[in-house]
Formats: sequence, structure tokens, C-alpha cells
Amino acid sequence: MTQATQSQQRGIQMSEAALSHVLMLREKQGKDLCLRVGVRQGGCSGMSYMMDFEDPSNIRESDEVFDYEGFKVVCDPKSMLYLYGLVLDYSDAMIGGGFQFTNPNANQTCGCGKSFS
Repeated sequence: MTQATQSQQRGIQMSEAALSHVLMLREKQGKDLCLRVGVRQGGCSGMSYMMDFEDPSNIRESDEVFDYEGFKVVCDPKSMLYLYGLVLDYSDAMIGGGFQFTNPNANQTCGCGKSFS
């Protein structure tokens, strides 16, 4: 287990590769942003993952906040019901690369890996 995932034994976990890639993407934005992770209705399996950068001033009191060496990952309480224990990973493979979600709460995951039920 990597240092980042060791520090977060609950909620949303990030691999070193995912954290490194997210930090690189944030640096390109030129601002101090946090990462919001959540779910929404839709996708091939009923629910789809979403994640985007946002200003830390948008963090609500009800949000779950996970700190990775000063970088904040934020999730709203409703999404957390579906994402508790999620592991976010990243691969730069030519085929099948990108962010990968490993969700222990998903009964079924579609082929694209971006939606679940």
C-alpha cells in the first residue's frame, strides 16, 4: 500500500499514480484547487462517476474532506454513500489508460469503467 492510501483507510483513497497525475493537472490550472469526486444519475449502468477541480471556498460543511499531503479531495454526503472505500487509480497505458475507479459498493460496472450500479 502506498503512503497516500495508508494515510486514508476510509472514504476515498488515491494511489500515488492518481495523486501525482491530479497534482500535475492542478498545476496546469495555475490555482490552488481541490478535487471534488461524486456520482450522478446516468451512464450505461445507472450511476456515473464525476470528478472536477473546484475552488476550496466551495467546500460545504457537510462535505467529507480527505487530505493528501495538503491536497484536498472532497465528496458530498449523498455521493459518499456510493463511494465509501473507493480507490482512485491512474494509468498512462495507451489502451485502457486514464483514471480508474475501484468501488467496493458497485454491484455491476460497465465496460467503460465510468459507470456502475
